[in-house]
Amino acid sequence: MHIDISGRTALVTGSTQGIGAAIATGLARAGARVAVNGRTAASVKRAADALRGEVPGADVVEVDADVSTDEGAARTLDLLPTVDILVNNLGIFGPTPALEISDDEWRRYFEVNVLAGVRLTRAYLPAMMERGWGRVQFIGSDSAVVTPTEMIHYGVSKTALLGVSRGFAKAAAGTGVTVNSVLAGPTHTGGVEDFVAELVGDSLPWEEAQREFMRLHRPQSLLQRLIEPEEIANMVTYLASPLASATTGAAVRVDGGYVDAIVP
Repeated sequence: MHIDISGRTALVTGSTQGIGAAIATGLARAGARVAVNGRTAASVKRAADALRGEVPGADVVEVDADVSTDEGAARTLDLLPTVDILVNNLGIFGPTPALEISDDEWRRYFEVNVLAGVRLTRAYLPAMMERGWGRVQFIGSDSAVVTPTEMIHYGVSKTALLGVSRGFAKAAAGTGVTVNSVLAGPTHTGGVEDFVAELVGDSLPWEEAQREFMRLHRPQSLLQRLIEPEEIANMVTYLASPLASATTGAAVRVDGGYVDAIVP
């Protein structure tokens, strides 16, 4: 299977580290011109330079903008007026007891995890439909269907993305544009390492801490380990390619499997 998306421009939000950076690298390796996005010029430049080092000759665009705000979205559109592939990856997470989540925190999670992607999709999707080709993806989570007790605000925001992606897929029906969500399972990133330490303590060696986290907090996983960012990127790159032309309106799972399968 040869994935070739040469000649296409892709924007990956929140792509200075973690899953987003891996997705940007995967798309660049498949030939796409890739826009790296983050909130500061310094972080974006570091990530863009790292991507150029990973993929020699890669065409990389630097988009320093906070896309969770109206102003940041407007700046993104100024720097990158059109895209062929939009990957709404930006997201925040963190453990908070359910009864201690404030209204402001609920709003913040909705603004960053949901509305940022809605706003950019609304901006970029019409031109994709006019051109007759495009790919929109929302990076969701297994938490959309198995709400984590330690962060229900995060789970609810990811559940919302299932409806958002399905709705936009219906809006783009018959145009040659596909819209999907990717349900990622617990993934090995720097942020997740900190998250694991919060839940199981920081006294254990990493491999042992990872196993303890999966045993106590994600026992339903068939994989029984954290997923590597590149494993998420592989699915996203496939869905961004012409090979996935018949997959739309779907919630594609890269979650490590479940003891009792839950299909959204």
